Amino acid sequence: MSEIILGVGSRVKHPQFGKGVVVQIRSDAYEIGFIEYGVRQLMRDYEGLEVIEAIETPSDLATYEKIEKSLTRVLRKFSDIQETVPLGQKWTGGKMVLMPGDKSLKEKEIPIETFFHKIVMVRDRVRVMEQRINASNLSDEEKVDLEQYITRIYGSLTTFNVLFKNKDDQFVGEKTQ
Repeated sequence: MSEIILGVGSRVKHPQFGKGVVVQIRSDAYEIGFIEYGVRQLMRDYEGLEVIEAIETPSDLATYEKIEKSLTRVLRKFSDIQETVPLGQKWTGGKMVLMPGDKSLKEKEIPIETFFHKIVMVRDRVRVMEQRINASNLSDEEKVDLEQYITRIYGSLTTFNVLFKNKDDQFVGEKTQ
């Protein structure tokens, strides 16, 4: 397809699905409603799509994707809502055993899921603290100083990255270059 960005309401013709109307615009695709085939998602660069009538896209159009990202950002910034973070499969059902150096004391067993939940809570609370610092009336210098401490906190917690299923959920401290 050409460099034209179709707006909502644009009419198109697909070689297999027939005539349709653009009902949603995504960053890399269109959602197009076809009478007999329902709503289908097609990549913007799909060559087989014939434009019957192009409707211009307003520059300030709030797409579903933009609204979703904005809402997620607001919820993370102003709430203590904790996202669900998956534990690595190899740890499911496991336990952590704390062995005291003093042999007269008993060992302590903690389900790994409980320990992991606590680690995730620490991470989320540090994130909230970071967001509140950024939104505060502190000077830029004070914010940078506090951000450096937070980065060091994340660095101290990288030991626990082995527990996370997804790399995106892991702690990241200072990066050496």
